[in-house]
Amino acid sequence: MTEALPQTIWSMVELLGDHLWQSTLVAIVIGMLTLVLRQNHAEIRYRLWLAASLKFLVPFGMLTAIGRQFDWQSAAPIVTPNVMVAIEAVSQPFSQPASSAARDAAVSITVPGVPILPVALLFIWLCGLTAIVLHWFMQWRHITLLVRRASPVGEGPEVATLRRVEKMSGITRPVNLVVSDTSIEPGIFGIFRPVLLWPRGMSEHLDEAQVAAVMVHELAHVRRRDNLVAAVHSITQAVFWFHPLVWWVGTRLMDERERSCDQDVIRLGSEPQVYAESILKTCRFSVVGSAAWVSGVSGSDLKRRIEAIMCRETVRALNGWRKVLLLSVVITTVGAPLVAGIVSAPRLDAQSSPTPGTSPAFEIASVRENRSPEGFVQLGIEPGGRFMARNMPLRMLIRTAYQLQDAQLIGGPEWVSTNRFDVLAKGEGNVPLNFPGPGAPAGPLQLMLQSLLAERFSLRVHRERSELPIYAVLLARNDGKLGPQLRRTAVDCMATAAAGGRDTRSLAPAPGEHPHCGTRFVPGRITGGGLLMSQFAMSLSQSVQRIVVDRTGLTGYFDIDLKWTPQLMSQGGTPPGALPLPPVDPSGPSIFTAVQEQLGLKLEPTKSSVDVLVIDDVEPPTPD
Repeated sequence: MTEALPQTIWSMVELLGDHLWQSTLVAIVIGMLTLVLRQNHAEIRYRLWLAASLKFLVPFGMLTAIGRQFDWQSAAPIVTPNVMVAIEAVSQPFSQPASSAARDAAVSITVPGVPILPVALLFIWLCGLTAIVLHWFMQWRHITLLVRRASPVGEGPEVATLRRVEKMSGITRPVNLVVSDTSIEPGIFGIFRPVLLWPRGMSEHLDEAQVAAVMVHELAHVRRRDNLVAAVHSITQAVFWFHPLVWWVGTRLMDERERSCDQDVIRLGSEPQVYAESILKTCRFSVVGSAAWVSGVSGSDLKRRIEAIMCRETVRALNGWRKVLLLSVVITTVGAPLVAGIVSAPRLDAQSSPTPGTSPAFEIASVRENRSPEGFVQLGIEPGGRFMARNMPLRMLIRTAYQLQDAQLIGGPEWVSTNRFDVLAKGEGNVPLNFPGPGAPAGPLQLMLQSLLAERFSLRVHRERSELPIYAVLLARNDGKLGPQLRRTAVDCMATAAAGGRDTRSLAPAPGEHPHCGTRFVPGRITGGGLLMSQFAMSLSQSVQRIVVDRTGLTGYFDIDLKWTPQLMSQGGTPPGALPLPPVDPSGPSIFTAVQEQLGLKLEPTKSSVDVLVIDDVEPPTPD
């Protein structure tokens, strides 16, 4: 069941799936582009295949994150569902992690029934990774020993030819020549300080022109740093060994690498017949081929290479439309995610908290810390423009003022979540106080609360936009039938409170009663009366530790009674003097199962770009 899976695993699976299909698509596009450029220089195709390899190591999400660093947008309002007219919540005896990431990690660790399939796949992947790394380590160790046992050569005909070829190839840093007593083929070993490994006696089978041709080929590897490219692609193959396209890209890299070297040898003046003979003689002399960490001369399809060399393969320069095509693919591949990141860049406003005196403010306000052992929280509006919050954490006050769900508020010291306050305030005259509907601009109450927080708590915040995992509330049945614990009601609590015809304090139920208007929270239970579905989605947010959005399409008001077994139970019991908490059935359903069975709804994990509010600075309140 989806709800039983740790959400971090699903998030990783989603990210990996997105990355794989994006990288696969890029590789296919590059493959088609190399067909168009098949008559141009092989080095162009070689660099394109290198880009395909690097794409597997660089997710589009990383480029998008880079784009988000460009701060070009102005602050925009946060659009979230509204809070309830009246809320009464018993404090849940759960730990309060410092961030949403920590909360998600805690949930994933403690959720029972870790799925077997992801764990098995992870184990198989680790086994494949280990096998490949060990294989390449043994190859590297073998070649390293050969190089250490080889004899450095400082003079002689081979060294003279090597120095002459270095000047022809434009290489300014001399490459050391070492002679091995083994029959390994000549090749370049090393990434940052490459050496030319030359088998002893090899020069006796080649004339001077053929030796020069082989060395030109090897120095072409040095000029392009082919060993570094091979090492990078080896990392790609090790990490994504299960993807056949990665190995195919590796084959294409080697093909175009060797063809590029062949074209360089011919371009620098070697006769095709002389060069072809040098390759064939090298292969006959060398019993041991080069390894993955050595750029040799016999790689790729020798038959096709010899045919291309002897036929004097025509290498065309890039014409205008091919340049445009190549540039368009590069811009689209790299630029698109960067632009996407820039478009969704954090919209910063370090002073988005209202400056005292510039926004609507309460006429009278009292803020006092509540140190009582009470376990409930109350929030309400009263006729005559009065606002009341009792035993409320500052974090919840900030969420109310800015119309946020819990995961949308980031940062702040620990006391913002632990210390509780009583707030009594009254607007000037008979200001109508009500909570605006979902997506509506902040009303007078929110603006006055923001001013109060800025004045009394020195709160400074800024807004950002972030890609976060969320839950969407959807109908569970195709026929739209609701569950037994979700019932429509004709009570319009919003209209009643906005009209000021009823004191919302009377809406709060006695302990154990179902609320007429508003919501009651206790561990493992949410009961509510006269709620919009957007309000219920917000109620679920703290229980599932993610932002929850309403996508049911249901309109009107509902009575809700949801019971489940929380995953994170307090180990400390009820604090002394606090209200006793109702017992929780340890064998009850998870919240995901309860939502589906009792309400006829379902929570579907997804991702969305959402507005978040970051606390820059906050201080304990100034005394009344």
